[in-house]
Amino acid sequence: MVDHAELSALLTPEGLRLVDTLRISSTADAASAVSRLRREGLSPDLVSAVVGQARLRERARAKFGPFADRMLFTRAGLEQATRLAVAARHAGRFRDVGIARVADLGCGIGGDALGFAGIGLEVLAVDADEITAALAAYNLAPFGSSARVRHGRAEETDLDGIDAVWLDPARRTSGHSETRRVAASDYAPSLDWAFDLARRMPTGIKLGPAFDRDDLPPEGEAQWISADGSTIELVVWSGSLARAGVRRSALVLRGDRAAELTAPADTADADPRDLGAYLHEPDGAVIRARLIGDVARALEAGMLAGGTAYMTSDAGRTSPFATTFRVRDVLPLKPRDIEAALRRADIGILEIKKRGVDIDPAQFRKKLRLSGSASATLFLTRIGDRRVAVLADRVEDEPSGASQPSSPA
Repeated sequence: MVDHAELSALLTPEGLRLVDTLRISSTADAASAVSRLRREGLSPDLVSAVVGQARLRERARAKFGPFADRMLFTRAGLEQATRLAVAARHAGRFRDVGIARVADLGCGIGGDALGFAGIGLEVLAVDADEITAALAAYNLAPFGSSARVRHGRAEETDLDGIDAVWLDPARRTSGHSETRRVAASDYAPSLDWAFDLARRMPTGIKLGPAFDRDDLPPEGEAQWISADGSTIELVVWSGSLARAGVRRSALVLRGDRAAELTAPADTADADPRDLGAYLHEPDGAVIRARLIGDVARALEAGMLAGGTAYMTSDAGRTSPFATTFRVRDVLPLKPRDIEAALRRADIGILEIKKRGVDIDPAQFRKKLRLSGSASATLFLTRIGDRRVAVLADRVEDEPSGASQPSSPA
């Protein structure tokens, strides 16, 4: 947690120099640094601030890469920040429709504002928390006057001269360390205010991926985004930022690759069928956007009978919107039978997935004695009204000439 005393100690030449020189990747490193700095006579506030920042920078590299080494964070701000590669894509959408001046309301530590400023847009970044706004100002300082930061409430921000808004409502309780999620009715600013603003000017509103679809505004575009297998956010786009004819989209990012599936509405699922030679697990963004049917039809697959999101086919086609597995065996959902099959196949490295059954994969793993050298994936699921375990292998090959329901991202 960063308080005013720690912030004052941190934002000094000595504090910033110390942060830049520390490299902390473990609890032992942190304890050692605290002891050494205290022996050197540094104040408790300064030691706490610089060691805390060094630890946060280590974690932040996953989101911000080398840029993390010149940024400052709070724990909550880092957890809630948009990763830089995704922020750059958001910014590109603003630039591509001719927007030059953006207000980032609820800017946090400045993750999205960095994306806007990084491609040459003028950005006004606003946050209701004084400490968070101060850290955002530090993080955006390299962009000079093209990135202004203010401490204030989104609802009270003067938008005169602003072309469009990026809005990230606070979805957690206030604080810089431990926070908890709040109900949609308690977002700040309120969703009523946010959606009303979106009707009046081009706006992108960042929400959690599990946001209740019934509460989405009837107009605009809803885009679910996943990164490296995790569904990370939903963005509601309005005005010129919403693409013509697109109401649902799923953007899938894996490493430096991107693929996007778009549609004018939710699409109908493919017909259910029995398990074939291949099992396909749709990406979480595709599931949230309810575009599984389009992916299934491109894979020449049907929905696995049983009401889960899994798809199945006899052909081994692959897609950027799903992970494909070759089925080895179908087993009773009993630890003893599964363990025997794993032993016969020399499988000791096991990934466990589940849908449609009330089982904790971590607890289920404890019931299996794994000892082999081979690896596989185990699906705990239903086929029709049967609870089964499907043993399968990942198919890593890229599509070979197969058309995909994809548009460039």
